[in-house]
Amino acid sequence: MKSRNEIITTKDKEEEFWAYFESAEWDDCNEQYENCYRNGFGTTKDIERYLKSAKGGNSDGQFNLRNCYLLENGFTKDEKKAFQWYSEGGNNDLGCYYQNGIGTMKAFQRYLNLAEEGNSSGQHSFGNCYEKGIRTTKDEEKAFQIYLKSAKGGNSNGQFKLGNCYLVGIGTTKDEKKAFQWYMKSAEGGNGDGQFNLGVCYTNGIGTTKDEKKAFQWYLKSAEGGNSNGQSGLGSCYENGIGTTKDEMKAFQWYLKSAEGGNSNGQYNLGNCYLDEIGTIKDDEKAFQWFLKSAEGGDSDGQYNLGNCYADGIGTIKDEEKAFQWYLKSAEGGNSNGLFSRRNSYQNGIGTTKDSN
Repeated sequence: MKSRNEIITTKDKEEEFWAYFESAEWDDCNEQYENCYRNGFGTTKDIERYLKSAKGGNSDGQFNLRNCYLLENGFTKDEKKAFQWYSEGGNNDLGCYYQNGIGTMKAFQRYLNLAEEGNSSGQHSFGNCYEKGIRTTKDEEKAFQIYLKSAKGGNSNGQFKLGNCYLVGIGTTKDEKKAFQWYMKSAEGGNGDGQFNLGVCYTNGIGTTKDEKKAFQWYLKSAEGGNSNGQSGLGSCYENGIGTTKDEMKAFQWYLKSAEGGNSNGQYNLGNCYLDEIGTIKDDEKAFQWFLKSAEGGDSDGQYNLGNCYADGIGTIKDEEKAFQWYLKSAEGGNSNGLFSRRNSYQNGIGTTKDSN
């Protein structure tokens, strides 16, 4: 079984760095929305508590209440009321409101104002706009400079992003040692993504000496903080005995947490657990279902394994055409197994027209 622990960054796969969440924006706003869906905000009991908390000036209560209005969780959707509670949360929260599709024209200006005021969180979000070209021309050098200000201001998200810049060479010269140093600062500040990436650095000797015990400790911190990447990474440690005693049952439990949190790599690893009886009873149908979730989430390994399920009728009805389509997606993501299976499908006319060339 293959379990990946790789740096999470924003570069494409062609740069040889895979993202666990390929569709994620990696900004505070989208993470907030994901958490709102994931944790099931919006039950009647929750709403009453959020309303009371919000009226009392509690920022967490205001955040939860505005998302209930915006996401139709327990309330009739009401963007005006959502806007009112976003306004109560301050400029950075209001920037999130604008950036997520309601008045997005104002998001860039909102973050600009915050950045100019020296707000490190606003600087992080402003840098994200330049990195991704959100309401402005994409400019990686400007993004780097803004992340640098955010990072030096003590913002753990800014430190994480700055680490990514140095790791891959976004707007600056690639420097793995500096990447490691900024991941360390981010991790020590309690950032789950920073902790995960620091674990990967120690696992693979990126910018530092390889140290599997330290890697395990940082994956553990990330996982216990609820980070789905960290949970998948910790599962890999337990499965393979990286920095700790091998324990397949613990591996399964952490993969399950990661998978249920929507992590496509965790879903892939969980599918393998069910397929190969790792820490749990063999269940081909569950394996298929988790590979499907992983594949739909953009994980190239999940796409490849889903193709295998359709090719061999594992947990589902055999369907060579569907197998080929998933091999094709996996190959498009640069997956070596997907590339091989795509070539084999064309050469032998399996699920597609035979290519004689």
